[in-house]
Amino acid sequence: MEPFLQSLQNSGLATAIREGESLFPWIECAHVLALSLVLGSIAIVDLRLLGMASRDRTVAQTMAAVLPVTWTAFVFVVLTGGLMFISNATVYAHNFYFQFKMALIALAGMNMTLFHLFLSRGMDGWQTPALTPLRARFVGALSLCLWIAIAAFGRWIGFTLNAPT
Repeated sequence: MEPFLQSLQNSGLATAIREGESLFPWIECAHVLALSLVLGSIAIVDLRLLGMASRDRTVAQTMAAVLPVTWTAFVFVVLTGGLMFISNATVYAHNFYFQFKMALIALAGMNMTLFHLFLSRGMDGWQTPALTPLRARFVGALSLCLWIAIAAFGRWIGFTLNAPT
């Protein structure tokens, strides 16, 4: 794995990002903005599942309105995150906070997949928060907690790159 990480880090693009004066900050800014859209749009759905927002819309209506924004922003998060990663791949790959953030993203993805595959049946009938099943509320609460933790661990990465891990 180390030779692969080193080859990523030694690429011309990674060198330009790492050694350029302003490329990394611009990429990081785009990453944070896109992540804000991901978190905000996911929070809208999660808060609707919890019955705390968009109470005048069904869960299905809320998801249909919000998920295109979520997926579009997520693509930008992955692209900008990948660019930041390659700029210092050998360091990021061994950073505890980066590793934990990736694990949390995987858990959030599994939570979402399980919801869509098994728990969202009958979602059209969840007209009011009172009709939203407890299992769906639990998934929404878990998702919200996971994405808040993902954002927190993402911030800690930058503060710990030179610290022993």
